[in-house]
Amino acid sequence: MTNDTANLLIVSAHAADFVWRAGGAAALTTARGGRATIVCLSYGERGESARYWRQGMDLDQVKGARHREAAAAAEVLGAELRTLDVGDYPIVETDELLDQLVRIYREVQPTVVLTHTTVDPWNTDHPLASRLAQKARIIAQAPGYHPGEQVLGAPPVFLFEPHQTEYCEFRPEVLLDITEVWETKLAAMRCMEGQEHLWNYYTDVAKRRGVQARRNSGPNLGLKTDAMAEAYMRVFPQVTDQLD
Repeated sequence: MTNDTANLLIVSAHAADFVWRAGGAAALTTARGGRATIVCLSYGERGESARYWRQGMDLDQVKGARHREAAAAAEVLGAELRTLDVGDYPIVETDELLDQLVRIYREVQPTVVLTHTTVDPWNTDHPLASRLAQKARIIAQAPGYHPGEQVLGAPPVFLFEPHQTEYCEFRPEVLLDITEVWETKLAAMRCMEGQEHLWNYYTDVAKRRGVQARRNSGPNLGLKTDAMAEAYMRVFPQVTDQLD
């Protein structure tokens, strides 16, 4: 996920989710010579843009503002942004949307996939995006689906930390040290002007996960300074020839 052969795919329900939850992973990947592709299913125009609605914007104006924010954040992270604009609250699964995601998987050929948790009582768009991301990954591996196209391998899937951690049944199984790119992630977060109230919140999350990363780093990393980190869950087993 963090070297020059990494090819990261992030499937995000709304236009800001990838920034708060996986911006560090994207920044690490691109800083080390890898590729990061971000797919936003929607702009979050209905459910996550209250500030713009209060300013009297209409739907197209809200979408435009959210697109500009997401594009600016992706540029800061060095990532490619793809916006599908399927609408939100709710995002609805369709055959067309699923096929679109399958085609993206096959085109991008990711080595790692990041997406939402499969449980979120506060936002049903998030688990739907997770299920779509995982379903598309499976279908993209099937030789009989659009025969003749290059099929996908078996990239590991990591679920990034939700806003309401405990109620979403999230366990911080993987702690990613993002200290070296923290300022880049912070700059990307500050692009999301419509949700300025989350800047400090996700800074605090990174600090707390950084403390845990330092306490659990052991001899493999041996973090000696204050760290900033992101937390993830694994969906599939890790395959290795040694335990470390």
